[in-house]
Amino acid sequence: MLARAESAAPSCAPVALAGADLLLDPSGALVWPGEGVLVVADLHLEKGSAFARRGQMLPPYDTLDTLARLAEAITRHRPRTVIALGDSLHDRWAAERMADAVRDEIRRLQAGRSFVWIAGNHDPAPHDLGGEGMAALTIGPLVFRHEPSDPPEPEAGEVCGHLHPCARIATRGRGVRRRCFVTDGRRMVLPAFGAYAGGLSVRDPAIAGLFPPRGFTAHLLGTGRTYEMPAAACLGD
Repeated sequence: MLARAESAAPSCAPVALAGADLLLDPSGALVWPGEGVLVVADLHLEKGSAFARRGQMLPPYDTLDTLARLAEAITRHRPRTVIALGDSLHDRWAAERMADAVRDEIRRLQAGRSFVWIAGNHDPAPHDLGGEGMAALTIGPLVFRHEPSDPPEPEAGEVCGHLHPCARIATRGRGVRRRCFVTDGRRMVLPAFGAYAGGLSVRDPAIAGLFPPRGFTAHLLGTGRTYEMPAAACLGD
Protein backbone atom coordinates (compact mmCIF):
# COMPACT_ATOMS: atom_id res chain seq x y z
CA MET A 1 0.00 0.00 0.00
CA LEU A 2 2.44 2.68 1.18
CA ALA A 3 5.39 1.24 -0.72
CA ARG A 4 3.88 1.26 -4.19
CA ALA A 5 4.80 3.83 -6.83
CA GLU A 6 2.62 6.93 -6.53
CA SER A 7 1.64 9.80 -8.80
CA ALA A 8 4.11 12.65 -9.12
CA ALA A 9 1.27 15.11 -8.52
CA PRO A 10 0.57 15.26 -4.77
CA SER A 11 -3.02 14.71 -3.70
CA CYS A 12 -4.22 16.57 -0.60
CA ALA A 13 -6.77 14.89 1.66
CA PRO A 14 -9.67 16.96 3.01
CA VAL A 15 -10.27 16.97 6.76
CA ALA A 16 -12.48 19.06 9.05
CA LEU A 17 -11.28 20.57 12.31
CA ALA A 18 -13.69 22.47 14.54
CA GLY A 19 -15.76 23.31 11.48
CA ALA A 20 -12.83 24.50 9.35
CA ASP A 21 -12.26 22.71 6.02
CA LEU A 22 -8.57 21.88 5.73
CA LEU A 23 -6.25 19.93 3.43
CA LEU A 24 -3.46 17.57 4.45
CA ASP A 25 -0.54 17.94 2.06
CA PRO A 26 1.67 14.81 1.87
CA SER A 27 4.69 17.04 2.45
CA GLY A 28 3.48 17.45 6.04
CA ALA A 29 2.01 20.93 5.54
CA LEU A 30 -1.53 21.77 6.63
CA VAL A 31 -3.50 23.99 4.24
CA TRP A 32 -6.57 26.10 4.98
CA PRO A 33 -7.73 27.21 1.53
CA GLY A 34 -10.60 29.35 2.80
CA GLU A 35 -8.19 31.57 4.72
CA GLY A 36 -5.17 31.27 2.41
CA VAL A 37 -3.10 29.74 5.23
CA LEU A 38 -0.33 27.12 5.08
CA VAL A 39 1.03 25.67 8.33
CA VAL A 40 4.18 23.67 9.05
CA ALA A 41 5.63 22.46 12.33
CA ASP A 42 9.09 21.80 13.71
CA LEU A 43 11.36 22.81 10.85
CA HIS A 44 14.42 22.48 13.13
CA LEU A 45 16.54 24.57 10.76
CA GLU A 46 20.30 24.22 11.33
CA LYS A 47 20.02 20.97 13.28
CA GLY A 48 22.90 19.57 11.24
CA SER A 49 25.17 22.50 12.12
CA ALA A 50 24.20 22.17 15.80
CA PHE A 51 25.33 18.55 15.80
CA ALA A 52 28.52 19.50 13.97
CA ARG A 53 29.39 21.97 16.74
CA ARG A 54 29.28 19.06 19.17
CA GLY A 55 31.50 16.91 16.96
CA GLN A 56 28.81 14.72 15.39
CA MET A 57 29.20 15.33 11.69
CA LEU A 58 26.01 15.07 9.64
CA PRO A 59 25.59 16.09 5.99
CA PRO A 60 25.08 19.88 6.23
CA TYR A 61 22.17 20.04 3.80
CA ASP A 62 19.15 19.65 6.08
CA THR A 63 18.20 23.34 6.22
CA LEU A 64 18.20 23.90 2.46
CA ASP A 65 16.38 20.59 1.92
CA THR A 66 13.68 21.58 4.42
CA LEU A 67 13.28 25.02 2.83
CA ALA A 68 13.14 23.50 -0.66
CA ARG A 69 10.22 21.28 0.37
CA LEU A 70 8.52 24.25 2.00
CA ALA A 71 9.01 26.23 -1.21
CA GLU A 72 7.34 23.43 -3.20
CA ALA A 73 4.33 23.46 -0.88
CA ILE A 74 4.08 27.26 -1.10
CA THR A 75 4.26 27.11 -4.90
CA ARG A 76 1.45 24.54 -5.02
CA HIS A 77 -0.90 26.32 -2.64
CA ARG A 78 0.07 30.01 -2.95
CA PRO A 79 -0.89 30.94 0.62
CA ARG A 80 -1.33 34.50 1.79
CA THR A 81 -0.02 33.49 5.22
CA VAL A 82 2.54 30.90 6.30
CA ILE A 83 2.56 29.83 9.96
CA ALA A 84 5.58 27.98 11.36
CA LEU A 85 4.45 26.29 14.59
CA GLY A 86 7.59 26.65 16.68
CA ASP A 87 10.93 24.89 16.86
CA SER A 88 11.54 26.40 13.45
CA LEU A 89 15.16 26.85 14.56
CA HIS A 90 16.92 23.94 16.22
CA ASP A 91 18.39 26.17 18.91
CA ARG A 92 18.63 29.86 19.78
CA TRP A 93 21.99 30.22 18.02
CA ALA A 94 20.79 28.69 14.72
CA ALA A 95 20.25 32.05 13.02
CA GLU A 96 23.87 32.99 13.71
CA ARG A 97 25.07 29.84 11.93
CA MET A 98 22.93 30.32 8.82
CA ALA A 99 24.67 30.78 5.50
CA ASP A 100 23.73 33.74 3.33
CA ALA A 101 22.03 31.37 0.87
CA VAL A 102 19.71 30.16 3.62
CA ARG A 103 18.77 33.68 4.66
CA ASP A 104 18.15 34.59 1.03
CA GLU A 105 15.83 31.61 0.60
CA ILE A 106 13.85 32.50 3.74
CA ARG A 107 13.42 36.06 2.46
CA ARG A 108 12.25 34.69 -0.90
CA LEU A 109 9.66 32.48 0.77
CA GLN A 110 8.36 35.44 2.76
CA ALA A 111 8.03 37.76 -0.23
CA GLY A 112 4.45 38.81 -0.96
CA ARG A 113 2.88 37.06 2.05
CA SER A 114 2.66 37.19 5.82
CA PHE A 115 5.02 34.84 7.63
CA VAL A 116 4.39 34.02 11.30
CA TRP A 117 6.96 32.36 13.54
CA ILE A 118 5.24 30.78 16.58
CA ALA A 119 7.66 30.50 19.51
CA GLY A 120 8.77 26.98 20.40
CA ASN A 121 10.74 25.44 23.23
CA HIS A 122 13.87 25.30 21.04
CA ASP A 123 13.51 28.86 19.73
CA PRO A 124 11.68 31.05 22.26
CA ALA A 125 13.79 34.14 21.61
CA PRO A 126 13.18 36.63 18.75
CA HIS A 127 15.46 36.39 15.72
CA ASP A 128 16.27 38.51 12.68
CA LEU A 129 14.82 36.31 9.92
CA GLY A 130 11.91 38.55 8.98
CA GLY A 131 8.24 37.82 9.47
CA GLU A 132 6.40 38.25 12.76
CA GLY A 133 6.95 36.35 16.01
CA MET A 134 4.04 35.30 18.24
CA ALA A 135 3.38 33.02 21.19
CA ALA A 136 0.17 31.76 19.55
CA LEU A 137 -2.26 32.87 16.85
CA THR A 138 -6.03 32.53 16.59
CA ILE A 139 -7.81 32.72 13.22
CA GLY A 140 -11.54 32.07 13.26
CA PRO A 141 -12.24 28.73 14.99
CA LEU A 142 -8.59 27.61 15.00
CA VAL A 143 -5.79 28.41 17.43
CA PHE A 144 -2.19 27.78 16.36
CA ARG A 145 0.44 27.09 19.04
CA HIS A 146 3.59 25.07 19.47
CA GLU A 147 2.74 22.69 22.33
CA PRO A 148 -0.67 21.10 22.88
CA SER A 149 -2.68 22.35 25.84
CA ASP A 150 -3.23 19.99 28.74
CA PRO A 151 -6.08 17.47 28.46
CA PRO A 152 -8.78 16.56 29.30
CA GLU A 153 -10.30 19.82 28.09
CA PRO A 154 -8.41 20.82 24.94
CA GLU A 155 -9.39 24.00 23.23
CA ALA A 156 -11.54 23.15 20.21
CA GLY A 157 -9.69 23.88 16.99
CA GLU A 158 -6.20 23.56 18.45
CA VAL A 159 -3.43 23.08 15.87
CA CYS A 160 0.00 22.29 17.31
CA GLY A 161 3.32 20.58 16.70
CA HIS A 162 6.15 19.78 19.16
CA LEU A 163 5.58 16.01 19.42
CA HIS A 164 6.75 14.88 15.94
CA PRO A 165 4.07 12.16 15.55
CA CYS A 166 4.82 8.98 13.60
CA ALA A 167 2.68 5.89 13.06
CA ARG A 168 3.68 2.33 12.32
CA ILE A 169 1.30 0.01 10.50
CA ALA A 170 1.48 -3.52 9.13
CA THR A 171 1.18 -3.81 5.36
CA ARG A 172 2.11 -6.64 3.02
CA GLY A 173 3.60 -8.61 5.87
CA ARG A 174 5.94 -5.92 7.13
CA GLY A 175 5.87 -2.84 9.31
CA VAL A 176 5.95 0.62 7.76
CA ARG A 177 6.64 3.71 9.85
CA ARG A 178 5.81 7.20 8.59
CA ARG A 179 5.40 10.71 9.92
CA CYS A 180 1.74 11.61 10.27
CA PHE A 181 -0.94 14.10 11.17
CA VAL A 182 -3.03 13.09 14.19
CA THR A 183 -6.54 14.41 14.81
CA ASP A 184 -9.88 13.71 16.43
CA GLY A 185 -11.74 16.56 14.75
CA ARG A 186 -11.19 18.92 17.70
CA ARG A 187 -7.39 19.00 17.92
CA MET A 188 -4.64 18.28 15.41
CA VAL A 189 -0.94 17.54 15.91
CA LEU A 190 1.20 18.13 12.83
CA PRO A 191 4.16 16.00 11.76
CA ALA A 192 7.61 17.51 12.00
CA PHE A 193 8.57 19.11 8.69
CA GLY A 194 12.34 19.29 9.26
CA ALA A 195 14.60 16.93 7.34
CA TYR A 196 16.46 15.81 10.47
CA ALA A 197 13.52 15.88 12.89
CA GLY A 198 12.85 12.61 14.67
CA GLY A 199 9.50 11.02 15.44
CA LEU A 200 7.39 9.79 18.37
CA SER A 201 4.89 6.95 18.08
CA VAL A 202 1.23 7.96 18.15
CA ARG A 203 0.78 5.15 20.68
CA ASP A 204 3.08 6.93 23.13
CA PRO A 205 1.08 8.40 26.03
CA ALA A 206 2.39 11.88 25.20
CA ILE A 207 0.35 11.74 21.98
CA ALA A 208 -2.34 9.13 22.63
CA GLY A 209 -3.17 10.80 25.94
CA LEU A 210 -4.21 13.97 24.12
CA PHE A 211 -7.20 12.19 22.58
CA PRO A 212 -10.09 10.02 23.78
CA PRO A 213 -9.13 6.32 24.03
CA ARG A 214 -8.69 4.98 20.50
CA GLY A 215 -10.38 8.16 19.41
CA PHE A 216 -7.88 9.61 16.95
CA THR A 217 -7.08 9.13 13.30
CA ALA A 218 -3.53 9.13 11.91
CA HIS A 219 -2.89 10.39 8.39
CA LEU A 220 0.43 8.91 7.28
CA LEU A 221 2.57 10.79 4.80
CA GLY A 222 3.14 9.04 1.49
CA THR A 223 5.09 10.12 -1.58
CA GLY A 224 2.06 11.57 -3.33
CA ARG A 225 -0.81 11.32 -0.85
CA THR A 226 -1.67 10.70 2.78
CA TYR A 227 -3.12 7.46 4.16
CA GLU A 228 -5.86 7.58 6.77
CA MET A 229 -5.58 5.01 9.54
CA PRO A 230 -7.71 4.54 12.67
CA ALA A 231 -5.94 4.42 16.01
CA ALA A 232 -6.56 0.67 16.24
CA ALA A 233 -4.44 0.09 13.10
CA CYS A 234 -1.41 1.92 14.51
CA LEU A 235 1.15 -0.39 16.09
CA GLY A 236 3.42 0.40 19.00
CA ASP A 237 7.14 0.87 18.41
